[in-house]
Amino acid sequence: MELKRAVIYSKDIELITGKSGRYARKIMARMRKKLGKEKHQLISLGEFCAYMGLPEGEILAYLSGYTQ
Repeated sequence: MELKRAVIYSKDIELITGKSGRYARKIMARMRKKLGKEKHQLISLGEFCAYMGLPEGEILAYLSGYTQ
């Protein structure tokens, strides 16, 4: 059974963008503010892709290469 990712973490954003950890955390903070989420709430992969304008399928495929 294939496991699909539901949430995204700052390390994932680092891998996707090639930017620093600080940049990734800033992106997550901006997304939480825009989405009206609190600090403890997670950001879904779909929310991240919609915010960044990226195709969800490609990002999921990219991340699954790192988790195997």
